[in-house]
Amino acid sequence: MHKTPDFNAPLFFSDPVAALARVQQIYRQSIDFLRQSMHDFVDGGDFDGVRVRACYPFVRLHTRSVTRQSELPAGRLSYGFVAGPGRFETTLTRPDLYADYYLEQFRLLLANHGGELEVGTSTQPIPIHFSFAEHDHVEGQLDGARRALMRDVFDLPDLTVMDDGIANGTHEPRPGEAQPLSLFTAPRVDYSLQRLRHYTGTSPEWFQNFVLFTNYQFYIDEFVRLGRAAMADPDSEYVAFVEPGNVITRRVGLAPQPGDELGAEPPRLPQMPAYHLMREDRSGITMVNIGVGPANAKTITDHIAVLRPHAWLMLGHCAGLRNSQQLGDYVLAHAYVREDHVLDEELPLWVPIPALAEIQLALEAAVADVTGVPPQELKRIMRTGTVASTDNRNWELLPDNTPQRRFSQSRAVALDMESATIAANGFRFRVPYGTLLCVSDKPLHGEIKLPGMANHFYRERVDQHLRIGIRAVELLRAGGVDQLHSRKLRSFAEVAFQ
Repeated sequence: MHKTPDFNAPLFFSDPVAALARVQQIYRQSIDFLRQSMHDFVDGGDFDGVRVRACYPFVRLHTRSVTRQSELPAGRLSYGFVAGPGRFETTLTRPDLYADYYLEQFRLLLANHGGELEVGTSTQPIPIHFSFAEHDHVEGQLDGARRALMRDVFDLPDLTVMDDGIANGTHEPRPGEAQPLSLFTAPRVDYSLQRLRHYTGTSPEWFQNFVLFTNYQFYIDEFVRLGRAAMADPDSEYVAFVEPGNVITRRVGLAPQPGDELGAEPPRLPQMPAYHLMREDRSGITMVNIGVGPANAKTITDHIAVLRPHAWLMLGHCAGLRNSQQLGDYVLAHAYVREDHVLDEELPLWVPIPALAEIQLALEAAVADVTGVPPQELKRIMRTGTVASTDNRNWELLPDNTPQRRFSQSRAVALDMESATIAANGFRFRVPYGTLLCVSDKPLHGEIKLPGMANHFYRERVDQHLRIGIRAVELLRAGGVDQLHSRKLRSFAEVAFQ
């Protein structure tokens, strides 16, 4: 016997606000139904022969023409429209978290194509694990036998519906199946939201639309200092600072919000801790310490991508490969040699990773602003060139100097382990990206990291480097996020959602 919530027939909307309200209604009904069923199950209710199921809402667009009818500024965007006539749809989740995002996508679709959006209940089940509230751990009260019975009663996460075929450009709809509207299906989004909690120690709600990645704790320490200082400034543009464990500090003069008291410093930091300097419109800055290596870089960007940030930037240390470089010099990446290997299956090596002009200009201007060096003299402290990323931390020890030869042939000026991965995943997921590194050693020229020298270097450069990253975000924000989402990142038959 199937136990389901009341059926919601599909409805058509020409008003994006009404369409969003319908999505929220369907989702809330499904989630409330699943939560109540789970509580009944935990309390020992009789579920013999019962299958509990609730499904995600969907949004669907029917178009009959290639021509777009909008003459609004939206027509200059690289998203918000479908590639041609047909039926397009996607499942949706967390319309509370994604309310502003969904509303904008709906508005653009209606502006560009007219007609109506169809909203209804899909046939894609919501896994029971994705229905739990942030602090709801009712399944922990189950004994082993009852926990095993869950599989027979509730839908569990199904990895076969969570792949990245749409983003990778390999998805082929089955006969009669609609074309996708979004890079990510609802189960794929929910999966990543759960992973973000695990890896970063903070809820997805706190993530901001500009993300800084680093591979050193020194940068995080400085970001925490700046974040707490901003909270002590009543004139700060930022309204809250969130640390792992969802520990929330509101700006002085602002009242605590319900739920703030639930935050608690974790006994140990998560694998890739995140910190959030928040603005009211979510255009603040999230900073994540991804640690060392391309695997971490891929993991965290795989999941942050579902939040559809406006940009992510890598701020880290690198090995300088040119004798003319000095320790503390900056490297602005305009190309990448990918020897990280973690994305070879999803993004073949023959795919170029282009530099994005808006990001490059913002980073260059930020270096000039923060250092005080005139733009015409920036070459004295900053090199623009190719960055190589490798998955072999001890590449220097390989025989016959083969890595050195390849790096020389590629004209690389710097080497690290994460930047190419972050840029390539930004390309893959249509998230604008950029890289500004700081030379911390020159292994090809006898200048290797030593403890005393390294500590001095970190103290001297971390504060300035971080302030450059923050300044770049300020410039990108001021320039308008609509300018960021480059057509360079869009394919021939691109999904409509940003």
